Amino acid sequence: MTRLLIIGSLERELGQAARIALSRGAKLDVAEGVTSGIERLRAQGADLVLCEFTHDIAWLVQRLEGERIACPVIACGRTNDIQAATRAIRAGAKEFLPLPPEPDLIVAMLEAATAAHDAPITQDARMAALLERAAQVARAEASVLITGESGTGKEVMARHIHETSKRARGPFVALNCAALPESLLESELFGHEKGAFSGAVASRKGKFEQAEGGTLLLDEIGEMDPRLQAKLLRAIQEREIDRLGGTAPIKVDVRILAATNRDLAAEARNNRFREDLYFRLNVVNLHIPPLRERLADIMPLAEHFARRFAEANGLPRRGFSPQARAALLTHLWPGNVRELENAIHRAVLLASGAEIGPEAIELMEMPGAAPVPAPPPAPVASAYGAHAVAYAAQAVAPAAPPAGAPITALVGRKMEEVERDLILETLTHCLGNRTRAAEILGISIRTLRNKLQEYRSAGLDIPPAPGQAAIGF
Repeated sequence: MTRLLIIGSLERELGQAARIALSRGAKLDVAEGVTSGIERLRAQGADLVLCEFTHDIAWLVQRLEGERIACPVIACGRTNDIQAATRAIRAGAKEFLPLPPEPDLIVAMLEAATAAHDAPITQDARMAALLERAAQVARAEASVLITGESGTGKEVMARHIHETSKRARGPFVALNCAALPESLLESELFGHEKGAFSGAVASRKGKFEQAEGGTLLLDEIGEMDPRLQAKLLRAIQEREIDRLGGTAPIKVDVRILAATNRDLAAEARNNRFREDLYFRLNVVNLHIPPLRERLADIMPLAEHFARRFAEANGLPRRGFSPQARAALLTHLWPGNVRELENAIHRAVLLASGAEIGPEAIELMEMPGAAPVPAPPPAPVASAYGAHAVAYAAQAVAPAAPPAGAPITALVGRKMEEVERDLILETLTHCLGNRTRAAEILGISIRTLRNKLQEYRSAGLDIPPAPGQAAIGF
């Protein structure tokens, strides 16, 4: 639930913005001016501030910075006053919202403020088992450590845990530990008292107190300074926090979820992360596998993003052509779901036909490796590459091949040769990724390893695994 503070009068167009935000599930608070707005932010915080540019936005932004309150400010007003809008942006407003507001813009701002995403979407067996485990731990009060590469959906998982827990009616507060310097991070976590530092003109609640009765997500926890780790450990153990400049501890009722793309066990062994804090956070571990290891999720996610971005941009819904599906399914996705989401957003905007074709799929190149080309729409010269792509496209049913191609090319060849060429070309198409190739071929990784060892013994060149020499597996 996004916590939105509106500074200004709701009697005019700003009231429309408030109604749209409420209809989208936002928790709304209103202040008449910037002074009362600052007081509300000190007391209960917010994820986003909408402020009419008739108010002193420069003073508001300066006060937020001076009191170490990390909250984006959106200036809003009629577009006929361009100079006022320009002054607001120069004063530090993150964006400008023209009034009367467009519902899509309000929704986009609310989602950006809380990094909101959809509920987990999966057809992969590993992810389904992971969600079952998440459902089990959601009912408990134990801390959960969510691990996985960047872009796999750790915050989505954290929100899912909160929304299916007994604390679902309480707030969900997320804090990115890597996005703030140490001094600001400490104030954001624990709050401060008046006079605690230069600019602290009043007391202010931190994220722990703002999450009272709900869930606090500490994202990128591995980036936290060791001194703050000690203070965090005490807060979790004692269920109380000390504001900066405070004289007495404050009891808190908060469930802690933590997320990281680092190996915290290795960090602890190398004295870069407190071992006692690691064990306190890692009561239950949920590891989200990278997208390249869950092929069954690629198309359901792609289709979901395509629908969402088509609606957001007022474009017709389009399906994916077989060639586009094959391009998506044979990409390594180094950026995981986040990269897929961005790729589909571009594709929705660039597509021009009845379907999203391979020409609209612009994919990131792997550092140090050649990009995986999108398969051509016409039948390719190698029958085995075409069959591998067809298998990668899963449920896609391409048009029947013309007479004499490509099945005829297999006549007269031994089964062992056909199997060998199919395996090696699929492996080449996957840039040497053994796990990916085994999934596409529908065989176990052990079977694939045995086959490759057999081919290597026969003197054949085997595509190296990513980051390995040609002689290694």
